[in-house]
Amino acid sequence: MAQVRRCWGVDVSLRFAPAIMLLLATGCAGPSTNIPKVSANEIASEKLQEQIFQIQKETADSARLANVAYRIELANRADCRDKIGPRLGFYTISSADLPPDTRPAAMTALNLVGDQPTIINVVDGSPAARAGIFRGDFLVTVNNEPVPNTKVAEWLNEQIKRNGVQPINITTARAGQTRSTTIVPEVVCSTPVILATSDKINAFTDGQKIVVYSRILQVAQSDDELALVVGHELAHVNMKHIEKHAQNQVAGALGGAVLDVVFALNRVNTGAAFSRTGGNIGAKAYSMDFEKEADYVGAYYAARAGYNVVGAERLWRAMAQENPKEMVYAGLHPTSPERFVQMQKTTEEIVRKRQLNQPLSPEMM
Repeated sequence: MAQVRRCWGVDVSLRFAPAIMLLLATGCAGPSTNIPKVSANEIASEKLQEQIFQIQKETADSARLANVAYRIELANRADCRDKIGPRLGFYTISSADLPPDTRPAAMTALNLVGDQPTIINVVDGSPAARAGIFRGDFLVTVNNEPVPNTKVAEWLNEQIKRNGVQPINITTARAGQTRSTTIVPEVVCSTPVILATSDKINAFTDGQKIVVYSRILQVAQSDDELALVVGHELAHVNMKHIEKHAQNQVAGALGGAVLDVVFALNRVNTGAAFSRTGGNIGAKAYSMDFEKEADYVGAYYAARAGYNVVGAERLWRAMAQENPKEMVYAGLHPTSPERFVQMQKTTEEIVRKRQLNQPLSPEMM
């Protein structure tokens, strides 16, 4: 079998070396410097450090989003109507619930010890913060029930749900000392606000949860701007835009189905084409108006929570720099220039109401 040498990503048979290798010789020249050697252990150590930094960043981003979301959920709970529930304002994790491949890095990043459930975030201004709960505390018992070492978040959510608005007793441990604390839950909007790691500049809701992509937190330079994002998505939930969107889609599909039946009676098989087209048209009906309404109502939500919405419209200019087509392309969302101008007018309206001591309520038709 002929020997093969690889050069510039091409396998070259040595049988043709005299004719070909001379032409490729300069292209196949090796490095001429004494590059420092790197061991596998050194690479593994650096990989661990980078994982630690990434987890710490994600934790800090989650804490920032949780702080903003809590203020908006508290200030606008009346608009959430039936979607409200008790909140303590802290988040707990156990090493046993971490993925095995990132567990060592996460334990270091989050200062976890063994499999003891640990509080990794306390929301600013929350009942837990007021009660003196701190990040890094071990969670020992809830209403005298020992905290399990696995599926801690699910277990704790069930305990809070069962407890309702009644005071709840929490036992924590810090530096070898245990402490019993009574926390009075706060009733807030209960739609979860979740951070998802992604390079996409987006946030969305399905009506059951709100998802904010991590890239948004880099574009939104201030919490005032981030509050517009969270307020926008909560407005979608409270204005029932998801349900209305679905109703429009069904209505469009039914209208298209009528045409499919008419053609079928005339022995023409449309393959349900009109149903599909009608559904797509129905799904898009009022979609842009829903987005404008969410911008408008969401700004009021942010203002009610104490965020300064004046100047926060800069967010739309920043979004346009990240995705220039939004300056001119109107899909299901308004263009960024339209959103910017609309937000300016909305903030002027909010400022005027504040000056006149009027309620911060959106103007309804």
